[in-house]
Amino acid sequence: MDKIEELLTRGVDTIYPTREELEKVLQSGKKLKLYQGFDPTGTQLHIGHMVGFRKLRQWQDLGHQVIFLIGDGTGQAGDPSGKTKARDKFFTREELRANAVDYVKQASKIVRFEGENPVEILFNGDWLNELKLVDILNIMDHVSFQQIIERDLFQERMKNGEEIKFREFFYPLLQGYDSVAMEVDLELGGSDQMFNMLVGRKLVKEILHKDKFVMTTPLLSDSTGKKIGKTEGNAIALTDRPEDLFGKMMTLPDDVIVKGMEYLTDIPMDEVRQIAKDMESGENPVKFKKQLAFEVVKQLNSPEDAEKAQAHFVDLIQNRNTTNIEIPVFSGEVKIGEALTSVLVKVGLAESMSDARRTIEQGGITLNSEHIKDASFTFSDGSYIIGRANRKFVKFTATN
Repeated sequence: MDKIEELLTRGVDTIYPTREELEKVLQSGKKLKLYQGFDPTGTQLHIGHMVGFRKLRQWQDLGHQVIFLIGDGTGQAGDPSGKTKARDKFFTREELRANAVDYVKQASKIVRFEGENPVEILFNGDWLNELKLVDILNIMDHVSFQQIIERDLFQERMKNGEEIKFREFFYPLLQGYDSVAMEVDLELGGSDQMFNMLVGRKLVKEILHKDKFVMTTPLLSDSTGKKIGKTEGNAIALTDRPEDLFGKMMTLPDDVIVKGMEYLTDIPMDEVRQIAKDMESGENPVKFKKQLAFEVVKQLNSPEDAEKAQAHFVDLIQNRNTTNIEIPVFSGEVKIGEALTSVLVKVGLAESMSDARRTIEQGGITLNSEHIKDASFTFSDGSYIIGRANRKFVKFTATN
């Protein structure tokens, strides 16, 4: 009962049709067939994906049939969820398959693909690419234009004069058909996928004449609603080196700490709630952020790796000791008066000016061992050691 309670409440946003109905089914002992899909539009899975992976692992540990679905079919359409503009590029199935090569290896840090009750791996291109015109027309017959166009993000695009491509328009139906093709009892996904998953619930009901539960998980985000992930350029990869992973976790905003503990760790919820109260009372959030970073590194690697990563962070960042690391010297020129943002791009510590500015404002940049949050900073004459989130350092001298 405790495990079912945690499954239905911890790291859960909404359950359709209701939590009570799903709880009743689980208490009956019935084993469900469920899935979560991942479109491989990139090669790296990140901690935002951990929220869903941990929930899949809970379902797996309770003996349910779990499917890890790789969207090499839906990915060709391009999920519009969270996109304020139409994509500039749409992926081919070959590109998506290539991106997904290491997905299972990365996800296996959390879910089991071997041993007892292994998670099943499927590719939705296997059925979506086989659909004939009449099949597509029959799928479309179950959803009206009005139902799709009322989607919030489409309304926002129209309001802003942004185009909506028909291939994006069709995406919810393709994702929805996955539930029909696999005949699942439940679909799991982030709260930004709610619309797509509810389309699937409708298709299952009308085509298979059965009910489908939908469980949405909250997105890992700060108090402003800004996601921690690839779209915002602040993703923390599951495969980052332990030291890098720990350092990047320490650059997360303080208001992510409590959510991170709930969504990404096994810290008891009573303790998480107490930590929230302590932080509200003014207790220094750094120690709690270190606890979160430690737990995540331990989970994705090992307790020994977490110990070493924490020691590395304390020595390098908190004690500002750079004597034990070899820092490369930038071979190019940095001019007096040059902006910090442009230098970060020039020395390879930022991918773009916007990435540089965002990282500075989030406290992820150190200059001569001091954190700097002034994106307008310019260099004067002198030598500098500049670092990003304790994962990379560069030496240079600013000259005329």
